[in-house]
Amino acid sequence: QVQLVESGGGLVQAGGSLRLSCVASGRIVGYHFMGWFRQAPGKDREFVSSINWRAYSTHYADSVQGRFTISSDYAKNTVYLQMNSLKPEDTAVYYCASGSSAPMGPFASWGQGTQVTVSS
Repeated sequence: QVQLVESGGGLVQAGGSLRLSCVASGRIVGYHFMGWFRQAPGKDREFVSSINWRAYSTHYADSVQGRFTISSDYAKNTVYLQMNSLKPEDTAVYYCASGSSAPMGPFASWGQGTQVTVSS
């Protein structure tokens, strides 16, 4: 089982940037995917981005393509989500997930989430 801890959320104005981090502990498989999902109030959880630990493959939702960048540091067991040009509609709780053999899941482990709020 892998434990995940997210950090880096906060309040930012529209057009601003944030970088989320997700530190994983436990048994990590190098070819598995790590992912970021988000859930806004009253909405279903949605896929944001994913990467395999060795960073050979990245995937993005259309809504964040070109604005968000996912990266991984296998030596630090950490995955990052750099979020630029943030919009109010990016406001959500962002969750880190791990343990999928496919880029969009299903994922075996989830973090507790970190709140991102973008003000207009």
